[in-house]
Amino acid sequence: MSFLADRMSKIDASGIRKVFALAAQMKNPINLSIGQPDYDVDEICKDEAVRQIRAGFNSYTQTWGIQELRDAASEYYETKFGVPLHNVMVTSGVSGGLFLALMASINPGDEVLCADPYFVMYKHLVNLLGGISVPVDTYPDFKLTPERVERAITPRTKLLLVNSPSNPTGVCMDKTELAALAEVARKHKLLVITDEIYESLLYDDVPASMVGMYENIICLNGFSKNAAMTGWRVGYAAGPEDVIQSMNTLQQYTFVCAPSFAQKAAVLALKADMTEKLVAYRKKRDLVYEGLSKAFNVTKPGGAFYIFPEVPDGDGDAFVRLAIENNVLIIPGSVFSERKSNFRISFAAPDHTIRQGCEVLCRLAEKR
Repeated sequence: MSFLADRMSKIDASGIRKVFALAAQMKNPINLSIGQPDYDVDEICKDEAVRQIRAGFNSYTQTWGIQELRDAASEYYETKFGVPLHNVMVTSGVSGGLFLALMASINPGDEVLCADPYFVMYKHLVNLLGGISVPVDTYPDFKLTPERVERAITPRTKLLLVNSPSNPTGVCMDKTELAALAEVARKHKLLVITDEIYESLLYDDVPASMVGMYENIICLNGFSKNAAMTGWRVGYAAGPEDVIQSMNTLQQYTFVCAPSFAQKAAVLALKADMTEKLVAYRKKRDLVYEGLSKAFNVTKPGGAFYIFPEVPDGDGDAFVRLAIENNVLIIPGSVFSERKSNFRISFAAPDHTIRQGCEVLCRLAEKR
């Protein structure tokens, strides 16, 4: 007799976590797998967190978060994108926000569209909740276009998930492209979740958000990437009042609230100057693209800190095993896709690590 719920058969242990576990066993690997910044939390945010802890701000907050952070998030969007956020709630990271949004909106049998390649959590959370994940093939340019979305829509389609800049490809959509997706959603009366966790890491284009383009959009954002607060678990969600209220109700019975002291520090993170980080990461982006394009078919990422090269012989899983045998940690593309032709690199690493990794990977590719 098994005590496990049937829903557990719908998900598998994250392929990314498996690589992380492998990394812990290797001696000095060339690690290009970790999807978190290699810079630390700003000192001003650390100081504020410590100050709040010492001042005794260590209890539960209201479920929807402190008003100061909710207001700051809305003001951030108004300043950057010209559109304030409405009905803001604080979540336990963007992952927590995504889980709540899907729980509040998906019934068994509902279809959820997302780009393929996709962030690994999208497909598995939809499946866990009894929905049907419908990956929309975006190869080879990795653009989620209206035409591709339209072809995937059926009478059971309820929700469209958008992620720009994207994990795992780093590909971005501009304002016009996002507006076109919003029009498709309006035409078919779909709910949209826009995952904008990487919006501050944009290297070439004018920053763009889907907020304000359509009334049925849930915006998710947070502090794990721009502020390096990966372990602090603070994010925020905004969107239609009925959905956000339902998410808040669900949070009462799940996460309860985001960490109190971290919410206070996150207010300052929203006001931080990203210029220095952007300059450094644009350089890393150029470094990894130039290093890999000698031996791989690869799309230049416009944001985030990922690149998604195609393996010459089309077997990304085998290539990743070979790379690991040569002390380079990368993630197989099959973790993020219905195809296995690619692999993901995170260039959130020291420049010398990027150079070293590219040299080994190119050498392995040329041998194949």
